[in-house]
Amino acid sequence: MINLNYPLLKPVRMLLLPFSLVYGLIIYIRNWLFDSNILRSATFNLPLICVGNLAVGGTGKSPMVEFLIGKLKDDFRLAILSRGYKRKTIGYTLASEKSTALEIGDEPMQFYNKFPDVTVAVGEERVVAIPQLLHDKPDTRVIILDDAFQHRSVRAGFNILLTDYNNLFTRDWFLPTGDLRDQKKSARRANIILVTKCPQDLSLAEKNQLIREIRPAASQHIFFTAISYGKPYQVITRELWIPNKTTEVLLVTGIANPGQLKKHLEEKFNGYDELAFSDHHIFTIDDLKHILKRFDQIESPEKILLTTEKDAVRLQKFSQQLRELPVFVMPIQPVFLFNEENQFTRLITTFIQEFPDQA
Repeated sequence: MINLNYPLLKPVRMLLLPFSLVYGLIIYIRNWLFDSNILRSATFNLPLICVGNLAVGGTGKSPMVEFLIGKLKDDFRLAILSRGYKRKTIGYTLASEKSTALEIGDEPMQFYNKFPDVTVAVGEERVVAIPQLLHDKPDTRVIILDDAFQHRSVRAGFNILLTDYNNLFTRDWFLPTGDLRDQKKSARRANIILVTKCPQDLSLAEKNQLIREIRPAASQHIFFTAISYGKPYQVITRELWIPNKTTEVLLVTGIANPGQLKKHLEEKFNGYDELAFSDHHIFTIDDLKHILKRFDQIESPEKILLTTEKDAVRLQKFSQQLRELPVFVMPIQPVFLFNEENQFTRLITTFIQEFPDQA
């Protein structure tokens, strides 16, 4: 049933309802074929942890993948496998110090830059890419599948499903009327459901209300996270900048959902200007000229350009131009509410440790 009062289902998108019905039917048939074992999912003899969602748009998958890397990399030989969305190459590629965002995608490049000792690979067909990854890195013991929940050609042993507090899958509808790219009931395949981008002061009463709305199975666990913003750092030199409320800010974004960041800036600064590009936008030299022209138009002597970590990866090719400019990156990380981070981490590590042949 469509929640017509939900703000993201705008009237203009309701006109596309017939296309949504066709899309939903295709998804239903596809899932039925997998559920009936007419189409089969491949399995692999090592722990596969999938991080994904049911909807398009930003639910915080990248920060969650980075959180998992930080928690697991010291104890397990870890690899990250991503599709490499909007890269200019095809097929399997292993990230290296020579890789660029154009070759492997902005999110995998971000993972590699932050965690150079962790294996990062990309490949559209994960069932093909996993054996290639294991051939290249035979000591790998755990693979995190980034954004793979709806891709059922590979069956992960542990599924983490993210849903945005501001756009819960329970209130959504199929594309293009809504944002869903999979059936709501597919959430039953998840081991953990994460409600992301919650307000920091989410009450226990609202938490319980959301749990009742999501209606998890007895075997499923639900956690709630908020976004925590770190200190901005210069895009090239990584020099830290201490925010000043009087500073004029030009925000440059090319991500699906910058709403939380914009809200944060409204709280921290007197105001800001924004240049918004499409999700995963590949910045050109003309884009850079446009950004710098807009920045020059800000009259205040105390001003900065601010962008996200994903966008910074795609801007680093202009290192010569940006090195001496006040271009800063706003880092983010998920924060577990209700003191449940240890419980979440324990579920992940227990799955890995109890997996056969992991002793």
